[in-house]
Amino acid sequence: MQGLGAFATEHIPSGTRLIEYAGARLTPDEADANYPEVAGERHHTFLFAIDDDIVIDAAVNGNEARFINHSCDPNCDAVIEDARIWIDTIRDIEPGEELAYDYAYELTERHTPAAKKRFPCSCGARSCRGTILAKKR
Repeated sequence: MQGLGAFATEHIPSGTRLIEYAGARLTPDEADANYPEVAGERHHTFLFAIDDDIVIDAAVNGNEARFINHSCDPNCDAVIEDARIWIDTIRDIEPGEELAYDYAYELTERHTPAAKKRFPCSCGARSCRGTILAKKR
């Protein structure tokens, strides 16, 4: 998919809390200043918003959770509890299988072809929507 990825080394049952998504805690304004959007360029960061006030930057003091890729057919889910982000399995995972969750990146602008190009997905799932963007409702 992208980068290193994270892979199971043993059987992991469904419902397992794997790891906290750790890193520096920033405000959205700090995150935007550190990683400005550049028109026409592909988006890639280790940012994960907890809410409207807190963003985790796993590029700073992060852990292995930052290597878990996106998939449109994920085997994990990101769960926010008490201002922390956890990665939990949503089905059994076998040794050697790549761990992945749906990033469901929220973009306020229209999901134009150009916007989708900035946020591509190459997960290879039959249900792949071609982008890490959240489905528009």
